[in-house]
Amino acid sequence: MKQASENIKVKAYIGLGSNLGNRLGNIRFALAAMGQMPGSSVIRMSAVYETEPLGNADQPKFLNAAVELETSLEPMVLLRSLQRVEQHMGRVRQVKWEPRVIDLDILYFGSQVIDDPDLKVPHPELSLRGFVLVPLCDLIPEFEDPVKSQKVKAMLKMIPRTRGDVKKIETANF
Repeated sequence: MKQASENIKVKAYIGLGSNLGNRLGNIRFALAAMGQMPGSSVIRMSAVYETEPLGNADQPKFLNAAVELETSLEPMVLLRSLQRVEQHMGRVRQVKWEPRVIDLDILYFGSQVIDDPDLKVPHPELSLRGFVLVPLCDLIPEFEDPVKSQKVKAMLKMIPRTRGDVKKIETANF
């Protein structure tokens, strides 16, 4: 597996989501699997939040969280590693907005901006999604988005939200 450098580690922030099966168990399993990826260590995790589905409302609610991962993997290698975790857990990609056992998205990779057909970082819809920004605020409220030039907590304040659309169900216990 290609690594950035044996000595250089980058902090990557990963969004986790699950709305099928044992949602909390799925998030915990994915967290453990990320900690087993070569050159990678899970540093900390946000609280877990229950959220309404986006796009297709006719599906179960999601559990969402965010993880700070320290990694020496290159961004595309990290993406493929996360996709292998998803596949191992039974994720099959068929249509957009479908229910899923697990969804793992690279939200930030240090302060890098990546514009590749297979990977866009920061995640292009991050600033519009409370279910992403609320867990990120648990971890990095003062982090400045390299594209928007705004802090994560400022982006969260700009999202119109309704009461209960992002509900904390478990505090971080990593």
